[in-house]
Amino acid sequence: MTTIPTTMKGVLLIGHGGPEMLEYRQDIPVPTPKDSEVLIRVSAAGVNNTDINTRIGWYSKNENSSDDESWSGNALSLPRIQGADVCGEIVAVGRLVDSSRIGERVLIEPCLNDINGQTIDPSWYFGSECDGGFAEFTVVSSKHAYKLNSDLSDVELASFPCSYSTAENMLTRSRVTKDDRVLISGASGGVGSAAIQLAKARGASVIAITSPNKNEQVLELGADEVVTRNVNLVEALGENSVDVVIDLVAGDQWPQFLDVLRPKGRYAVSGAIGGAMVKLDVRTLYLKDLSFFGCTVLEPEVFGNLVHHIVKGNIKPLIAKVFPLEEIHQAQEVFQKKGHVGKMVLTLK
Repeated sequence: MTTIPTTMKGVLLIGHGGPEMLEYRQDIPVPTPKDSEVLIRVSAAGVNNTDINTRIGWYSKNENSSDDESWSGNALSLPRIQGADVCGEIVAVGRLVDSSRIGERVLIEPCLNDINGQTIDPSWYFGSECDGGFAEFTVVSSKHAYKLNSDLSDVELASFPCSYSTAENMLTRSRVTKDDRVLISGASGGVGSAAIQLAKARGASVIAITSPNKNEQVLELGADEVVTRNVNLVEALGENSVDVVIDLVAGDQWPQFLDVLRPKGRYAVSGAIGGAMVKLDVRTLYLKDLSFFGCTVLEPEVFGNLVHHIVKGNIKPLIAKVFPLEEIHQAQEVFQKKGHVGKMVLTLK
């Protein structure tokens, strides 16, 4: 039987600002699972844009940022344990959870619509509206802890939940099939590299946008073509040349995404690292009969499909660098420089 301590090591977000707002502690109380929850000993947790965006208050659109600074737009409660990407082992269960789940190796579905057996709407994000995985232990509704059998390491598995579920959700919402030519922005990042693999798993043709020094790595992931970031997409690809745009960047290049979409094309977005404010000629939208998909809350089938891909070996993890949890400041600083391909992962063992 696993001995569960009363306190644990972890990282608390204590306010908004730089990495100094992340406080590494060794005296955080270990959470107790409620009736429909499981307690998970965390072995590895990925680093994501969501963690940093929440820390700096990027999600807020109001002058009073405390009103809407979480992922869902709700007020953020501090201190908060962040961390949406979690791989670990169930070590205890709540009263209504079958005790046979103890010992299961699990991934946590980060988009939560169940809190202790109660359905919620809008959904929460693990590590935003509730405590996440940047600690030795965490709790989540049993429904959102997915058992899986895989030869991959815990670090490799922790690279999947957030980025790959976001990518799979974008492909699901935009209905990507084997007949589609798909353009992916930010293709070397966690979500972008996941989108390449998952689009190829659907049989689609993939064009990836990345910086010149990452071309070979992106091609190795399965991209059929690579175009350099900041090139004129119309000149490089031609007008009306792609069926779907998977956008993680937005920014100044955004109008060109619509120019290269074919009539009745589909545009899916789940990021804006190049700048959130864009210029839209509404005539392009309606004259080309384009469909837009804002992708935040996961479709019900998405995470289960992702776990299936992992177990079947249809996708592979791409680890850029691994840090111990106590070096989270350095990990996030390296992450923000965007000089890597793939995922940064924190270890807790």
